[in-house]
Amino acid sequence: MKTYMANEKTVERKWFVVDAEGQVLGRLATEVATVLRGKNKPTYTPHVDCGDYVIVLNAAKIELTGDKWLDKKYYSHSHYPGGLRTKNAKEMLETFPERLIELAVKGMLPKTKLGDAMYRKLFVYAGSEHKQQAQKPEVMKIKG
Repeated sequence: MKTYMANEKTVERKWFVVDAEGQVLGRLATEVATVLRGKNKPTYTPHVDCGDYVIVLNAAKIELTGDKWLDKKYYSHSHYPGGLRTKNAKEMLETFPERLIELAVKGMLPKTKLGDAMYRKLFVYAGSEHKQQAQKPEVMKIKG
């Protein structure tokens, strides 16, 4: 018996929508990253992007446990001397609520061209409206 290997022509992609309201950031991100990679499918092949598309709604209503709202730091640098900028999770939620989920999911994907292709299938919105109604996404339940 031969081992099945998926390729770009045989991959069937679905669209899923997830409501992040009241969800813990890390637990949501692991579920989303698993679907983006395609590890939830029996046809998973590590060297092929066989994942599905994921739409995350209500990113502004995400939860963090413990004191992470003030302790968790996000860094950016302007590439000039002294150009390091830091924001904590609370400031990030106020200015860019989508970026909290995007950065958490991106950190769980491979750091290669394949990982970049997987990341492009993620769509995050701060509110409850999205632009992908034409794709007829299925609702994905998150445990927890």
